Amino acid sequence: MAKPVTVKFGQFFVRLSDGAATPVFTAPCGFTSKSFSRNKTFGETNVPNCDDPDAPSWIERDVQSMSGSISGEGVLAKSAVPDWEAALADTDSIECEVEFVYPDGDSDIYTGNFHVESFEVSGSRGERVTVSVSMQSDGEITYERTTAP
Repeated sequence: MAKPVTVKFGQFFVRLSDGAATPVFTAPCGFTSKSFSRNKTFGETNVPNCDDPDAPSWIERDVQSMSGSISGEGVLAKSAVPDWEAALADTDSIECEVEFVYPDGDSDIYTGNFHVESFEVSGSRGERVTVSVSMQSDGEITYERTTAP
């Protein structure tokens, strides 16, 4: 069996747009863990067996909606606070980019608008102050694979 190509933590990027017409995406510093998820919600219909009404019916599912979320935790980096505060204060969603860069230079890039849902700062005596951020998608998320030249 061939060994799979994997991605190191440092090659998993969560970037926020500066909002310009040609956006520049930057990754706020401080995350020590990150996650990106996409999901669907379904409408479910019990479809009976017309030839045998006593047989169990099968559930058929139709996609009603799709969404995504981004979350991360880590240290509170001074340089990142203005970016997170601006995104949280904005009543409009902001464009975000999630990228996975493979060792061969190929990338998987997901782009979409997200609302900052929460920005939580916490601290304990004898430790560094930490931050937890969660974001929810606002509309379509696109996917693109780029390949190294």
